[in-house]
Amino acid sequence: MVQKTRWLSDGSLLLIAAIWGLTFVLVQDAIATLPPFSFVAIRFSWAALFLLPFLARKTRESATPVTISRWRILISGGVLGFFLFLGYSLQTFSLLYTTSGKSGFLTGLSVALVPLLAWLILRSRPPLLTLVGVGVATIGLYLLAFVNISTINPGDLLAFLCAIAFGLQVVYTGKFSGLAPAPMLTLIQLATVAVLSTVAALIFEPWQTIFQHSVLLHPPVIVALVVTSVFATALAFLAQTHIQQYTTPSRVALIFATEPVFAALADYLWHGTTLGPRALLGCFLILSGTLLTEVKWPWRTAPEHP
Repeated sequence: MVQKTRWLSDGSLLLIAAIWGLTFVLVQDAIATLPPFSFVAIRFSWAALFLLPFLARKTRESATPVTISRWRILISGGVLGFFLFLGYSLQTFSLLYTTSGKSGFLTGLSVALVPLLAWLILRSRPPLLTLVGVGVATIGLYLLAFVNISTINPGDLLAFLCAIAFGLQVVYTGKFSGLAPAPMLTLIQLATVAVLSTVAALIFEPWQTIFQHSVLLHPPVIVALVVTSVFATALAFLAQTHIQQYTTPSRVALIFATEPVFAALADYLWHGTTLGPRALLGCFLILSGTLLTEVKWPWRTAPEHP
């Protein structure tokens, strides 16, 4: 039964990574018409509304007591939502300046950052091999994004900052996931992203464009909003929040390492975008570094901290 549950959990996380990776191209096409903050605001608002009936039903059925005060639940969900807002805003803006496949690989660097962030936040010290993996991934990042200082792409920098934000979201989800029912914590963090994105759209963007039928009902925009809000946001983060009650941030990060692979595959299938030899080597090193960080090698004897 335990093995079956583990396979189900890992399969669910892999499906989440695939959905996230495949939606890079959808978002990139959509934000060519709808401004980024407005897109994120609508996406997370729809996702929060989608979860409301589910939360109400689960609250009535659940007999699990809430172990902390409602204020602490709100603060915990707000912290997760803040990091999600940073991550998705930076990721969405990065797609204005770089390819979806490249942005996906740079975002995937968060997998190598998770053990270091967990060390700082959860006091879970990583072994030496983890530091080696981070170093390998960093070299890959340099090869992929920074040929020389004069060719730094703004989208590459934004995607790297996005990786830090997503790494913090994974670590803090592991810290907070057992404190409250998953639907409640998920709804709070999605609503937080929706509110922050709406405020940012009102300040920085011509938000009036979302009321234009030619914009909101534009096929690439409506398809991207439906797919990302329901599958890549509401259901994905609900599953992640639930599963991280029973596993470690490092294991989640390992499975999420496949996201950039799906992003690059989607970028090739949709746009025909290919990467040169140097960039491919960089992608390979990033993925190798993340796997080196997380795989339980036979000679490793240090216990894994939950």
